[in-house]
Amino acid sequence: MKRSDFEFALNQLMKPEMIKDFCPNGLQIQGSDQVNKVVTGVTASQALIDQAIAMGADTLLVHHGYFWKNESYVIRGMKYNRIKALLDNNINLFAYHLPLDIHPELGNNAQLAKLLSIANIEPLEQGNPLSVSMRGTFEQAISANELQQRISSALERPCLHIDAPEKQTIKTVAWCTGGGQGYIDLAAEQGIDAFISGEISEQTTHTAREMGIHYFAAGHHATERYGAKALGEYIAKQYDLDVTFVDIDNPA
Repeated sequence: MKRSDFEFALNQLMKPEMIKDFCPNGLQIQGSDQVNKVVTGVTASQALIDQAIAMGADTLLVHHGYFWKNESYVIRGMKYNRIKALLDNNINLFAYHLPLDIHPELGNNAQLAKLLSIANIEPLEQGNPLSVSMRGTFEQAISANELQQRISSALERPCLHIDAPEKQTIKTVAWCTGGGQGYIDLAAEQGIDAFISGEISEQTTHTAREMGIHYFAAGHHATERYGAKALGEYIAKQYDLDVTFVDIDNPA
């Protein structure tokens, strides 16, 4: 498949022009003119690049790429080593950040909801179809301990829980994968029983306790493994490409 056709197909699917982001989405580093073997992953780290090289990939497709807003423009040190490795091995780098978070079927939020059996999904930011955070319900109300165990089991990682003792069971839930802990305020204001994100900040604990909402920190990497994997599986089936998801362990 030509790189230009692959790029067009991805952009048609992910629609990066629809949402303002902190980095460029789509093709970030040009490599091979042909796309035959694709490696997908969460972050374009040196370890993932090395794996792609070892596997003979011509294309790397990730959630966290490069050229973030407010970062230095200088290409040196770690950034130089990563980019040089991609260029030396003629590997394309495609990255989709928020578009991969919010995609209604393949996105990180959608995939997490599927893993946790959340139904009746709608935007947490009411009236915004591009809401980065979502809300939904469980078929039956569950205890906070049950939800903590469900998250930990599904993501294969211990989940941190900040308790809301006044809420004995959880029926409604909001979530935002990765570093979406700031949406807890909006979830609490809407009277939602629990909020899930990847990361926790110091103030998140106080918000949960003082606004009476259960909070679960499930891990940034752990909550965002599934979008890139699902996207890779989709393009493998749709375009008959050799696609492999590589999970580089990250405890964060």
